[in-house]
Amino acid sequence: MSAPRRAAVFGALGRMGERVRAALEDEPALALGAALEAPSHPDLGVEVAPGVRLGDDVGSALEACDVAIAFASPAATLELLRRAADARVPCVVGTTGFAPAEREEIEVLAKRLPILVAANFSVAVNVLFHLARRAAELLGPAYDAEIVELHHAAKRDAPSGTALRLGAAVAEGRRQRLEDHAVLTREGETGARPEGAIGIQTLRGGDNPGEHTLLFLGGGERLELAHRSGTRDHFARGAVRAALWLLDREPGLYDMEQVLGLRD
Repeated sequence: MSAPRRAAVFGALGRMGERVRAALEDEPALALGAALEAPSHPDLGVEVAPGVRLGDDVGSALEACDVAIAFASPAATLELLRRAADARVPCVVGTTGFAPAEREEIEVLAKRLPILVAANFSVAVNVLFHLARRAAELLGPAYDAEIVELHHAAKRDAPSGTALRLGAAVAEGRRQRLEDHAVLTREGETGARPEGAIGIQTLRGGDNPGEHTLLFLGGGERLELAHRSGTRDHFARGAVRAALWLLDREPGLYDMEQVLGLRD
């Protein structure tokens, strides 16, 4: 049996970073090669796995590893991707909350190395994206689409990346652009619902890892598609699966649905 490939985890002591490190322990083909946090982190130098100490040196981590997995801030993730492009190290990105200009930079960097960006690494959630796209296509414009998402009180971005990706799947099924039809807030005298609107409503509280419900509302009936998370472990397992899939791929921008064979 060949030696396992090595993965660098950025945001290694965050909520998702901890679960990714645990998932790596259960994957014989991939091992933790480096664990990184911000330069100001109080636990720098602590051993987080046999022979692996928490560090902040991105260059050294990339030199030691075959693939990187990032759940960090947008700014830190972009800096990683810039360095990874020079080092030719594939990157799996679970960071959310990128601004439009930052997403454009990721697309440019993907011309130099394989980058897989996913709002959610759950296998079931990515099946939900697939179903949402198909349902929107089959139901057509007669059914209004609304998305409700709930996350823990500490989540910084809203709506969630998963909710936005779910809205994009609905728009794709309708052959639209989410940017042209998303309704993220409602307050005061809003008037009638705009034709083709895709509503996304945000709830925050407690320690919920994530819930997403998509409603297609028609005359006298509605269809609901929902996913509810009890832990973060399935997200982490999906990220590790994505990292294995991304190894040795050609440069390009990939997503989790491609990993699962749900689309080309």
